[in-house]
Amino acid sequence: MSPLRLLLAGLVALSCIAIAPPVADAQPAPVRVRGTIESINGDLLIVKGRDGRNVTMRMATNVAVAGVEKISLSDIKPGAYIGVTTVADAQGNQKATEVHLFPEALRGAGEGTQAWDTAPGSSMTNGGLDKIVEGNDGHMLTVKYRSGEKQVTVGPETEVVRLVPGKRSDLQSGAKIVAAASRNADGVLETSRISVGLGGLTPPM
Repeated sequence: MSPLRLLLAGLVALSCIAIAPPVADAQPAPVRVRGTIESINGDLLIVKGRDGRNVTMRMATNVAVAGVEKISLSDIKPGAYIGVTTVADAQGNQKATEVHLFPEALRGAGEGTQAWDTAPGSSMTNGGLDKIVEGNDGHMLTVKYRSGEKQVTVGPETEVVRLVPGKRSDLQSGAKIVAAASRNADGVLETSRISVGLGGLTPPM
């Protein structure tokens, strides 16, 4: 499989973790590991998690690496396929903590809205950007997906990024990552999909 196809397959899987249906007798569901790479020893990654504890993961031989780089909201046009992480305010309005632009080849990945784990009460919505309206509190985005649509507010504090092809050499000590991992038959935490912030960026999704 070509590096690009491997990357796209990995990104599809990463984006779909939260909506995979339960299967009887299946292996434990994948989890997301977020943190900073402390060290790399061959295929072993030691990552300091958000709680300050170290997590050791083994990288699969064919690990797919995606780069995450900062862009501006103006770089995202109506019709683009995006993901938006939101948290509802006291009035129930959806405030975006981050927006990420998918490569066109990933249109349809993880489409829909589901619970997320970046903050209490957060959710992730993947869909097509229908329109952007500028308002007093920022920009209002309408994201459409098969079963409906969601309106979210993007303010100056919202992080806006895009996913780009990455490479294993991007995984260095000090890099910020989010990885999809699961326990293998030996009980070892293994990852085959990693998103890494480029230029010191922390992946916000």
